[in-house]
Amino acid sequence: MADGRLQTEGIGKQYDEAWAVRDVTLSFDEGIHGLLGPNGAGKSTLMQMLTTLTEPTTGTAYWDGADLTESPDTVRSVLGYLPQDFGVYPDLTLEEFLEYVATLRGLDSETASARIEEQLALTNLTHVRDHRLGTFSGGMRQRVGIAQALVNDPALLIVDEPTVGLDPEERARFRNVLSSIASDRGVILSTHTGPDVAPSANSFALL
Repeated sequence: MADGRLQTEGIGKQYDEAWAVRDVTLSFDEGIHGLLGPNGAGKSTLMQMLTTLTEPTTGTAYWDGADLTESPDTVRSVLGYLPQDFGVYPDLTLEEFLEYVATLRGLDSETASARIEEQLALTNLTHVRDHRLGTFSGGMRQRVGIAQALVNDPALLIVDEPTVGLDPEERARFRNVLSSIASDRGVILSTHTGPDVAPSANSFALL
């Protein structure tokens, strides 16, 4: 494969006697890249290794040539991540939650305020900024997930099964949001449903 900013080389993860992922070599650059496979194929495990949440048993991943096993902060500083099971603090308002995430990412107040405004507009959530997250629908929570993942303006966005449980309208809205942000960053999206990513993906990998 052509060189990309994010690469894996023979990466794999073994739990006891079973391999969740084995000998995966990939290369990603800007644009949307679909990671397709049935439930249980190892998509979430692979994403956890790419985000450095899980250490590989074999092989490694690289960001701009840096080995992430040796230097995980190299990618953590430029990463946005939406896991499959995205939880929120139900008693916080949307704006309070995004302010909290921005603080965790180390943004100063001025930068955080500007980034929050941008993400509220991008995800069409400005009108509910003062609503408590516990009142949000599943589709709205997924948009909150994208907003929080983009607060730090990441160069790499990884989203795991983001459209599970969403109705067709919310699925289309989600695809539009991803398409609008992918021109200058890498987006890796895992799904077991090809049509969720097919209209907008630049490439596919099958597990």
